[in-house]
Amino acid sequence: MEVILHRFLPYTTSEGPGKRACIWVQGCPIHCKGCGVPWTWNPNKGTPTSVELLWEEILKSKHEHDIEGITLLGGEPFEQAEALSVLAKRAQAASLSVMTFSGYYKEQLTEMNKPGWEDLLSATDLFIDGPFEIDKPDKDRPWIGSTNQRIHFLTDRYKSIENSLKAIPNRLEFYIKSDGTIEANGMVPSETWKRILNDL
Repeated sequence: MEVILHRFLPYTTSEGPGKRACIWVQGCPIHCKGCGVPWTWNPNKGTPTSVELLWEEILKSKHEHDIEGITLLGGEPFEQAEALSVLAKRAQAASLSVMTFSGYYKEQLTEMNKPGWEDLLSATDLFIDGPFEIDKPDKDRPWIGSTNQRIHFLTDRYKSIENSLKAIPNRLEFYIKSDGTIEANGMVPSETWKRILNDL
C-alpha cells in the first residue's frame, strides 16, 4: 500500500501539539481560494511512497526526536484515507497521537463515503475540518487559517487544551537545504508571509 507523498518532515513543533512528525500528502480536489500550498493540489506531482517506509521514518523520528505524535495534512488526507489509516492505527498502537486535517467538513465525509474515511477518523485524536476561506481569517486559534474551520477533540488525548487554544501561539519554521533552497512550514497570517518574502 502506498501514499502519494508531497513531503515528510521528521520533526516539527508547528503542526500541532508538542513535537510531531508530519506527513503532507499530494493531491487535493478542493482548491480553496488563497490556499497556502497550491503546489500540493496535483496528485501527479507526488512521490508514491510505501506505508512501510513511512512507518519506518515515523519510528525513527520517535527514537531520534522523541515525538509525541504525527500530523496528517496536505493536499487532502481523506483522498488517501485507506493508506493513511494504516499509519494512524499503528501510531496510536505505539502511543503516538494522531492529528488529521481535512478541507472537507466531517458531515461531507459521511456523505461522500470515501474509502477508508471511517478508519482514518476513528484513528484520529485531533481533527481539524473545513475548507480555508480567505475572507474569514482566524487570528485567535492555532494551526488553522479561517474561522469556519473546526477543531474536534475525538479522544481524550488533548482535551486538556480545549479551553486554552487561544494561548497556544502559531509557529513558523524554516529549513535551509544543502542545495541552498529554503523550505518552510507552520501557520502565520498572510501579511506576515508577505513581509518575510520581501525580506528574503
